[in-house]
Amino acid sequence: MRESHMSHSTLAKRQPERDKLIPNPTAPLREQLREVMRFRHYSQRTETTYWQWIERFLRFHKRAGVAGVAAWRHPREMGGAEVTAFLSHLAAELVVSASTQNQALNALVFLYGEVLHQPLGELDAFARARRPTRLPEVLTREETRRVLAAVDAEYRLALSLLYGTGLRVMELLRLRVKDLDLDRRQTTVRGGKGDKDRVTMVPESLLAELTEHMAALREQHKRDLASGYAGVWLPEGLARKYPSAPRDWAWQWVFPARPLALREGQMWRHHLLPEYLQRATRAAVVKAGLNKRATPHTMRHSFATHLLEGGTDIRTVQDLLGHKDVATTQIYTHVMQKPGLGVRSPLDG
Repeated sequence: MRESHMSHSTLAKRQPERDKLIPNPTAPLREQLREVMRFRHYSQRTETTYWQWIERFLRFHKRAGVAGVAAWRHPREMGGAEVTAFLSHLAAELVVSASTQNQALNALVFLYGEVLHQPLGELDAFARARRPTRLPEVLTREETRRVLAAVDAEYRLALSLLYGTGLRVMELLRLRVKDLDLDRRQTTVRGGKGDKDRVTMVPESLLAELTEHMAALREQHKRDLASGYAGVWLPEGLARKYPSAPRDWAWQWVFPARPLALREGQMWRHHLLPEYLQRATRAAVVKAGLNKRATPHTMRHSFATHLLEGGTDIRTVQDLLGHKDVATTQIYTHVMQKPGLGVRSPLDG
């Protein structure tokens, strides 16, 4: 494994400067993290992931102990040396992937820089997890049709829209009614990866089914309201500013979970859980007789590859996918049926 080091200042350049928030110093560390992450508008998913890494970091140094006695150490009592040791442990002993190690690093940099206000500064060299080159799993057009035909009817529309728009799984599941404009054939992604908005298409072939689906959702929403429905989840700032929005039709999920969920004595509706779509996709791949490890995210890879194979400009595909760098989009040129410049094997004449 190669050695490397990274400074907090280097990571900080990835984000614009923002006002600092000093969390309540008397609150538990978990609450302090939540307060800052809500202030920074991080997603609940990221908050959960970061806290899991912080817990692992603290457990790692509890096992190491102080003077031979296993005990918890507050992160304020530690710093760059302990972070370096933990990151090296992940790579050398647990053999995690490079992306996993970077996720742990980002969580700890955030903890020290934004929550504790004790920036780590320049980290000592630590063992870096290797980042092997992996080509994405892609289905052919025929294989895609077979999977969509084989998937359970309850999830067919969601999986079809995933392929037809190139959305990430959570972008699809977090679509709200207001984000789907069937008249203009546009799907708007709000707060996608990197907290960026973008617009992609609505497939013409799904218009009739989507229209019927939205009409059924509207009727379900009316029944929910009549039964004392509390609404859907909204970011805290929006919920405070627009207290009636959780019950408004425009803010409802395009793909809601079937049962209502009880929370704090009220009935709420969550969006469809990703595990359900993942299981349905795996079952469809088996039923279709494919020998590929396709997942819902494979539909996004297939969307990009099929557009490029059809002659769509790579910059357009980059915009549709929401990639920051076109180099990320270029990976799909390696799995096209006519890769690169359309070079043919000499065996094919």
